[in-house]
Amino acid sequence: MRDVLDEYRRWAAEGVGAGRAVVVRVVGSAPRPAGGTLLVADDGRIAGSISGGCVEGAAVDEVTAARRGGYRTVVQFGITDEQALGVGLACGGTIEVLVEPEVGAELEAAAAGPGGAAVVVRLPSGRSDAATRRLVVRADGTLAGSLGNAALDGRLGEFSAALIATGVSSVVDIESEEFFIEVFPAPPRLVVVGAGQVAIHLVSLAHEMGFQTVVVDARGAFATHERFPLADAVLVGWPDELADRAGIDRDAAVVVLSHEARFDEPAIVAAFERGARYVGAIGSRDVQAMRRERLRAAGVGEEQLMRLRAPIGLDLGGRTPPEVALAIMAEIVADRHAATGGRLSARREVAPGEVAPSA
Repeated sequence: MRDVLDEYRRWAAEGVGAGRAVVVRVVGSAPRPAGGTLLVADDGRIAGSISGGCVEGAAVDEVTAARRGGYRTVVQFGITDEQALGVGLACGGTIEVLVEPEVGAELEAAAAGPGGAAVVVRLPSGRSDAATRRLVVRADGTLAGSLGNAALDGRLGEFSAALIATGVSSVVDIESEEFFIEVFPAPPRLVVVGAGQVAIHLVSLAHEMGFQTVVVDARGAFATHERFPLADAVLVGWPDELADRAGIDRDAAVVVLSHEARFDEPAIVAAFERGARYVGAIGSRDVQAMRRERLRAAGVGEEQLMRLRAPIGLDLGGRTPPEVALAIMAEIVADRHAATGGRLSARREVAPGEVAPSA
């Protein structure tokens, strides 16, 4: 829902109503996961996708009919092998889609919020009235709204809190009823230390991919909003001193690009101290080897050094700033998905005492 929120709000400002279709369950392979959303405006405009194009036409018809009839329903679509190959899949699959005649206020608020929330709704069997109760669950377990039963709310709150931690939307079955838990996780965070040319392209890529982006540099001439109009925050100062304001924590990816040891190394130490999930640093072969020795002297352990992505980025062969930014972003995405089988890196980490390959 987040990826279509801007369109939805533009339509609303124009006085144009809209309904939606949202993927609630996937069987086999499908282009969009649970939570993939298609909006259909009353004037025929659409936004988003539930299948990459395979069944969008049929889904538009379903949403249009639901708006006219004022009902909610769940529709199943089969995606053939031929259709799947057209959007880059190896095989077809089946998706179940919740069709709703309107976007609820709870959904809009959750999509617009900072994340760490889920919206729970009872799935209809057949066609049901458009009006429905929704339960909002926050990451800390607090609840807002109700499905009409306090005990049920509590059980769904537990399920939802677990799903928020994974960032995955899902259907749960409780006492022969199905409920769709639509998760709105906090956006991934990218902290870029060093506001050079690569950083400009990296922030742009990360922004397009839904990352919250923070740029940190002690050089005020580099760290400006004019140079980084898409950044969520631009901080001027020493990166280790600004680590808390920059949001360097276990959920952050930290990319060090300043090419100056006095900035780079305190930032790397701060990232490791705060348990950042990804820490990478740019630099040549000689720079990497000398940096590791200085980090060891500063008390950084071998296990942490093995986690340092240096040379940074997947080895795509490019050397221009946009190409380097793409390689870095590719490695960050691979790191995020490594737990589900994503390839972490085409480059091997440098072992203790080993000279790094060319950066």
